[in-house]
Amino acid sequence: MTTLQTMARNRTFLSRGSVFTVNTPSIASIPLWIGVLLACLPLLVWAHGVDDATRSFISSNQGVAIVPYLYIGAKHMVTGYDHLLFLVGVLFFLYRKREVLLYVSLFTLGHSTTLILGVWQDIQVNAHLIDGIIGISILYKGFDNLGGFKRIYGFEPNTKAAVAIFGLFHGFGLATKLQEFQLHQAEGLVQNLIAFNVGVELGQFFALVYVMILLSFWRKHESYMRFSTVTNTILMSCGLMLTLYQFTGYFITAPV
Repeated sequence: MTTLQTMARNRTFLSRGSVFTVNTPSIASIPLWIGVLLACLPLLVWAHGVDDATRSFISSNQGVAIVPYLYIGAKHMVTGYDHLLFLVGVLFFLYRKREVLLYVSLFTLGHSTTLILGVWQDIQVNAHLIDGIIGISILYKGFDNLGGFKRIYGFEPNTKAAVAIFGLFHGFGLATKLQEFQLHQAEGLVQNLIAFNVGVELGQFFALVYVMILLSFWRKHESYMRFSTVTNTILMSCGLMLTLYQFTGYFITAPV
């Protein structure tokens, strides 16, 4: 095992700052970070979006439609950049297959629970608030990967609990999009909801396979560790932009 692989496998060692340090950006770097934030803007528009064709189908559909809902669920996850950004952050320093399976299972359990219960029981939660918290989850994971909690506060949160809890909010994010169509009153709700959730998991599986292939290839090069700080800072920037965007939307649309 190379020195690079040994350092990368030991997440605690990384978090203590022995490998890299979080430097305060200089004035010269401000244009770079402005560019990073602007690059994140499209994610704000695309995250959790429901395209016109899907909206038209769900609005007009009556009865059980297993295959279409499988496709809609998979499509929503694959194009759900907020979910994928969070998962990239979770997987960034995970090398063992057992750890990957554990964290993904915790996230899956969390979002499946609130997705199904949220739509089935029609639990109404403001979509802007939920998506803002999803933005916080991305911001948290980038900050955690940089060892920010250990460096600034002297402790590290329980990452397993954090992934499971944020998974609950990601599930509510999915539920709020389906609740727009009043599906809790529709015929075939249970079958369609299960099909949608299975589709979400299939989409997540294929997205994770793609992400893990890319990460595995990148990890063979020294640039992986060299640019880990930049990568997770970009992750934090996207999370911050999503959070501010959604919370602004909440305060603008909230009833007086």
